[in-house]
Amino acid sequence: MAKAGGKPAKKPTWVIEKERAKRAAAAETVWLFGLHAVRDALRNPAREKLRLVVTRNAHDRLADAIAASGMEAEIADPRRFDVPLDPGSVHQGAALEVRPLDWGPLQEVCAQGAGAPLVVCLDRVSDPHNVGAILRSAEVFGARAVIAPARHSAPETGALAKTASGALERQPYLRITNLAEALSALQAMGYLVLGLAGEAEAELAPTLEAAGPGRAVALVLGAEGPGLREKTRATCDALVKIPSRGAFGSLNVSNAAAVALYEVTRHAEA
Repeated sequence: MAKAGGKPAKKPTWVIEKERAKRAAAAETVWLFGLHAVRDALRNPAREKLRLVVTRNAHDRLADAIAASGMEAEIADPRRFDVPLDPGSVHQGAALEVRPLDWGPLQEVCAQGAGAPLVVCLDRVSDPHNVGAILRSAEVFGARAVIAPARHSAPETGALAKTASGALERQPYLRITNLAEALSALQAMGYLVLGLAGEAEAELAPTLEAAGPGRAVALVLGAEGPGLREKTRATCDALVKIPSRGAFGSLNVSNAAAVALYEVTRHAEA
């Protein structure tokens, strides 16, 4: 659209900000580190790989994966490993610059994706080590996706990838705009959305039994401390808890996810 004088109309601020964010996302890169994380990323044809920096020893240990990827590695002195990693990162002499993975839309992954009709949704879980451990458990139990809001949750990072121990390359990790809307979309697909809350009256196992066999399940877990937000709670079909038998009744969020995933798969196979 043009103004009367022939000059193009100025774009609204929100349009400019959206375009800027889209360009920034396209330009975003991540440095993966550690032998396991780098090896799995090198072997992943869906991963856009940009730069590989390794020591001579790491190159020898990754030789097959490097050859399969077609990349040309930069050999670094182990005493001066010049890549932008956080201090203290245990890189094991290997670092790979990549772009974040694009798993596709939620509908496609969760309604038609591989694996059991089971997903894990995270409400403001920002610790990359927790998210990495949850991705690893989700892969072990065959979940279709781990879903988290793009803001206030852990993005793809080297620390997350290292904790996930390769699962980041195989387990869909969907970063969405609005968690409540994503939960509503899952409900429309037939998922039973269960929020885990320590103060809930209902327990997970009996709730699954009442739902019947073959039901698609979405497990929703909140950050340690704050737990689930009110909007998230209100959107869930039910709030459930993992019963505790000891005096200390709280699990780390990644441990709670593993226990809940096991319970859902045990129920599905019963």
